[in-house]
Formats: sequence, structure tokens, C-alpha cells
Amino acid sequence: MRKTRSDCTVGTFEKNHGLPPGTIRNENGRKTRSDKTIGAIRKENEKKR
Repeated sequence: MRKTRSDCTVGTFEKNHGLPPGTIRNENGRKTRSDKTIGAIRKENEKKR
């Protein structure tokens, strides 16, 4: 399976993969905004490492 494009939004990713809304969460447990991009999430995770 291919890596998801970084400009894809969280809402689109959940819809395309058949996931219910709110599946992708922030570190504190709250839902991630649906208009946030996958690239922004990857950048956040890189900073924490």
C-alpha cells in the first residue's frame, strides 16, 4: 500500500479508508480537526522524536 499524500486532510483520509469520524486523535485524546493535513500531523510527530 502506498504512503498517504501529505496534503490529504484528516476528514478525507477517514472517509477514504472507511473509518468513522473522529478516529484520528490528538495526543491529549481529543479529536483532530477534519481540515488538518496529514503532513502537519507528520511534522508534529517528528518534533516529538
